[in-house]
Amino acid sequence: MPLTADRAKPAVPFAGGYRLIDFAMSNLVNSGYLQIVVLTQYKSHSLDRHISETWRLSPQLGNYVASVPAQQRVGKSWFLGSANAIYQSLNLIHDAQPEIVVVVGADHVYRMDFEQMVASHVASGAKATVAAVRQPLDMANQFGVIETDPSKPSMISAFVEKPATTPGLPDDPEQFLASMGNYVFDADALVEALKSDAERLDTKHDMGGDIIPYFVDRGEAGVYDFTKNEIPGATERDRTYWRDVGTLDSFYDAHMDLISPLPVFNLYNARWPIYTHQSVSPPAKFVRGEGGTVGIALDSIVSSGVVITGGIVEGSVISHDVRVNSAARVLDSVIMDGVQVGAGAVVNRAILDKNVVVPPGATIGVDEKLDRRRGFEVTASGITVLAKGQVVPEPDADERRLAAAWLAKMPAALEDVAAEMPEVAEKIQERHATAAARAAAGDGTADGASSPSSASRRSAG
Repeated sequence: MPLTADRAKPAVPFAGGYRLIDFAMSNLVNSGYLQIVVLTQYKSHSLDRHISETWRLSPQLGNYVASVPAQQRVGKSWFLGSANAIYQSLNLIHDAQPEIVVVVGADHVYRMDFEQMVASHVASGAKATVAAVRQPLDMANQFGVIETDPSKPSMISAFVEKPATTPGLPDDPEQFLASMGNYVFDADALVEALKSDAERLDTKHDMGGDIIPYFVDRGEAGVYDFTKNEIPGATERDRTYWRDVGTLDSFYDAHMDLISPLPVFNLYNARWPIYTHQSVSPPAKFVRGEGGTVGIALDSIVSSGVVITGGIVEGSVISHDVRVNSAARVLDSVIMDGVQVGAGAVVNRAILDKNVVVPPGATIGVDEKLDRRRGFEVTASGITVLAKGQVVPEPDADERRLAAAWLAKMPAALEDVAAEMPEVAEKIQERHATAAARAAAGDGTADGASSPSSASRRSAG
């Protein structure tokens, strides 16, 4: 996948200024769990750097966040699976001597109080507890499915990986319980299960596929229904929000969940904050571009360091230090750090990873065949995705005309103005159309203040 070509999945940027791992880490810290180990292996440089720069807890109080790579402590192999990663790191459990171990995936978007889950685990008497989120029945083939015993609804009777069908819930036949990839274990029971798994040959050494079934077979696996989790400051609209962003389409959709006036997932809950590394970039700026084009952003998240110079951004998430130049248009897109969108260019329904430069008059996400010819990935739902620093060729005359045709359309950002002040809207639209025509003719230039210095360009993953 383009977004993980150069980094581990938990290090993928998200929502303008976060990394995916920040959601899991913030949930743990907000829950009061302050002794955290992050097991890393695949392309971990940017993840390790983010953890070291962002997640510093006070060692004087016995708190820590430790990034631990594969160390080959029990053989010459690297981590062979999520269960094997913990098995090879059992020295950490032996040193800390906890009674309870919480194991959390680092690539989902949600809020959760793990203290409540641990309390439920202890009260149930189970040796292992799996957090479960309710999902529509027709999505059963996409998740690890939890089936419960009707006589003991808190205990798991079967754990099936991506079945074709599964029974609905007694209280809602149209839904099932999907594993969230979050687990709570009695420490001694987890160690025993990991050692047993390490000795087997018929295993993939996976937490969900092997360790949880081990406990299910022994009648020792419980389930924690995520709908019972209460988060301070949450609303009924977002309190049970959980997104698996394992595909490019789901990653895109999760971003679109953030930008509505009443978002499906609210980043602005100050009572359960999502922490991350704080940028030193200056505030975002919206200024006029060449020919009087107006810099506008509507229904969007715009991060620090962004300069929109006479361009228009609609329904998008714009990360740090992005430049959108005169008459350019960014629609329904996810734009990561340091991207430059040239004058008169169009970016539509796209994900652009860090430091992509879109030349003046170019288009991305406008013509699917053209995108594919240029080597861009296009998802099943039509989202165009560019990897970090991927080169966008200079547009030819046909592509410039295509961009100009798009730019001549009335932006949604101006529709309300057009209804109330048609003369003003017409003048603004005329300026943008003129700038678009110049870009189509190859005469679009970037504003002089729009190129970030080499020192401010972000290069770490």
